Amino acid sequence: MGSRNEPYEAPAIQAFASELTAWREMAGLSKAELAETLGYTPQWIGQVEAAKSIPSKEFAQNLDTHFTTNGVFERQQKRIIETRHKAILPPGFTEYQEREAEANQIRTFELTLIHGLLQTESYMRAVVGHKQEADTAERLVAERLKRQELLMRESAPNVWFTLDEQTLRRAVADEDIMRDQLAHILELGERSNISIDVVPQDARYYPGLAGSFTILGFSNAPDVVYGEIAGQGMLIQDPRIVAGFAVRYNSLRGYALRVEESRTLIKSVMEEYG
Repeated sequence: MGSRNEPYEAPAIQAFASELTAWREMAGLSKAELAETLGYTPQWIGQVEAAKSIPSKEFAQNLDTHFTTNGVFERQQKRIIETRHKAILPPGFTEYQEREAEANQIRTFELTLIHGLLQTESYMRAVVGHKQEADTAERLVAERLKRQELLMRESAPNVWFTLDEQTLRRAVADEDIMRDQLAHILELGERSNISIDVVPQDARYYPGLAGSFTILGFSNAPDVVYGEIAGQGMLIQDPRIVAGFAVRYNSLRGYALRVEESRTLIKSVMEEYG
């Protein structure tokens, strides 16, 4: 993991950044002075302190040696590595997951990929494992599988999934995996708390083309909306904006096939995979 424009939200990275700033300031050093002493650039020190860069083990050891700690920085860097799968999640997604687990209603529209709650383990690996180290991918898959348990729990939320037909046809993995994925969707669609419909390709232009989003509903709290664009997540709580997304969801569902017609389409695409 390298540098980025926005700070990482991962607690371990934030903690390392705070410790570095505290130790540097306690020593009365500027970023430039510390950088010169350790052989780094002031920009790098600034990036790490802003939680926009991931420190290496060597950098952590150099800090421990310079400040004569008892291994504070190396232990924190180890924690970053152990939890690095969380660091690659879009900003806002961690809070979204917490709210998702509390929701009693979920309405979601997916334009590009099968929704995470519907994914098979093999499909997940093809998506979250893309260009990731093996252990990071394994942790991400394990967390997503754990997240899916909310669909099966005793007090499971009512969930409405609306998918663009392209999510079914986008072969992110080989034919066997895609066929099993669509079969899994059909199986989940038989549960009483889950409704799945599909907007067909011949719908042409419709409101859903503006992007994917999810609306979470609660029995004792206002609805919230979550969406992502270019890897950046956003949890929206402004009632006026949330209401606008509710209208958009109701509108785009008007372009979707009925549930049974959607199941027929899913079966047809599944057969095309062999």
